[in-house]
Amino acid sequence: MNHRLCLALCSAAAAMALGGCASAPTPADYAAEKPVLDLHQYFNGELVAHGLFTDRAGKVARRFVVQLTGSWNGKEGTLDERFTYSDGKTERRVWHLTDEGGGRYTGRADDVVGVAEGRVAGNALNWHYTLALPVDGKTYEVQFDDWMYLMDERVMLNKAAMSKFGFGLGEVTLSFTKK
Repeated sequence: MNHRLCLALCSAAAAMALGGCASAPTPADYAAEKPVLDLHQYFNGELVAHGLFTDRAGKVARRFVVQLTGSWNGKEGTLDERFTYSDGKTERRVWHLTDEGGGRYTGRADDVVGVAEGRVAGNALNWHYTLALPVDGKTYEVQFDDWMYLMDERVMLNKAAMSKFGFGLGEVTLSFTKK
């Protein structure tokens, strides 16, 4: 084998191996980012979100708009989400949030299995939860790795990876706007 070709192949293999070892981001990676996300402030009042679900091939499978109303009473918050999908179907999810202190939050909703766990640092929030997702008359438990990034006082971007048994199913992408 040509020496240069062998060197190029070895370099490419080493780069791929090192890339595979990269650690996943954590909320602490965003601790210095501004503006600082305050869930009590951002999810208080009326918001609207525009979103889409892309399958694992990257094809847009579903589009939707969400009308949200948030309120807080001390460390307890409620986030009422009303979805309208591009096919005309509607859905509602009501989150019950708890500020556990130290940037930790928990959340519950009727279709969330167990408790959602979140961490805030800087401008970012990372949620981990399992959602009971109805599809064609069956319900599947799907895991979410959900990241939200506050862009300014009105706009937050959200990207959530969906998986089952560790296999990627697709992504949900949203843009929130505070009214």
